[in-house]
Amino acid sequence: MASETKIVNLAEEAKLAREGVKAPSYALLTISKSLLAGGVAGGISRTAVAPLERMKILLQVQNSHNIKYNGTIQGLKYIWGTEGFRGLFKGNGTNCARIIPNSAVKFFSYEQASKAILQLYRQRTGNEDAQLTPVLRLGAGSCAGIIAMSATYPMDMVRGRITVQTEKSPFHYRGMFHALSTILKEEGPRALYKGWVPSVIGVIPYAGLNFAVYESLKDWLVTSNPFGLVQDSELSVVTRLACGAAAGTVGQTVAYPFDVIRRRMQMVGWNHASSVVAGDGRAKAPLEYTGMVDAFRKTVRYEGFGALFKGLVPNSVKVVPSIAIAFVTYEVVKDILGVEIRISD
Repeated sequence: MASETKIVNLAEEAKLAREGVKAPSYALLTISKSLLAGGVAGGISRTAVAPLERMKILLQVQNSHNIKYNGTIQGLKYIWGTEGFRGLFKGNGTNCARIIPNSAVKFFSYEQASKAILQLYRQRTGNEDAQLTPVLRLGAGSCAGIIAMSATYPMDMVRGRITVQTEKSPFHYRGMFHALSTILKEEGPRALYKGWVPSVIGVIPYAGLNFAVYESLKDWLVTSNPFGLVQDSELSVVTRLACGAAAGTVGQTVAYPFDVIRRRMQMVGWNHASSVVAGDGRAKAPLEYTGMVDAFRKTVRYEGFGALFKGLVPNSVKVVPSIAIAFVTYEVVKDILGVEIRISD
């Protein structure tokens, strides 16, 4: 009797799936697979570029009057010489603990936001065959970025602190949870969201452009096939990697100054970063920021406009493969798991 009931339930779920109506268990499984694919994509892509990620942060918060390294290669050599191989991956465990849920939420949120925006767009235009435009994709990507960033922001704060801590740092964190408890105890819960405003503003063009450029490039290549890259309406992995690289380059360049300001607001008082210059040319006490605008003003005033792009080179080298790997890994994992809906669909 029990086996007959189980067979009937499976038959009903299969029928609902064929008719386009998803049973609760079927929908939950699809959501879980989508989240898993996003998490795997984030973990793999970020670990692959972990040394460049650390180098970018160190360049962003480096005191301009006590420079240890002037570029990416020199900085990586310095880390290797002083901290060894493990130093290149310092903070990566915490970074993955943040990026895996962040990536999972971001990709899933983008799919849901895209569906909602497309449905509204079709209702407004009266065209049931209408598709997402680049502008609508930009909006969906921005929504996804804000949701994911806000949900995991304390982890980003902790990751930044662990990445730059040295023997001279005011606190020494043994790990992610110790850092969280120490910050809450010593600085209060608001400290976990230092730099949140520039992060929100920066993630709008960053995530929005990443998704919009990636999908628009893919659509253009599939529909026009200008270079003969499309085979059976499907792009190769290499072509998709190139689309992801272009998307990452555009998004990070536009949003980078906000990332610098966010990091500086998080690191106030740490590692002698962003110090005021005295009349004799020596650095005084570290800067304190009253907000995002004040951080922008003081950074440009004391270090010049170029300071807003400190670490851009290692970030560019990092973002190109990272975003590309994330997009392609997400689609490949979803194919392996048998999820029928991919980003570009």
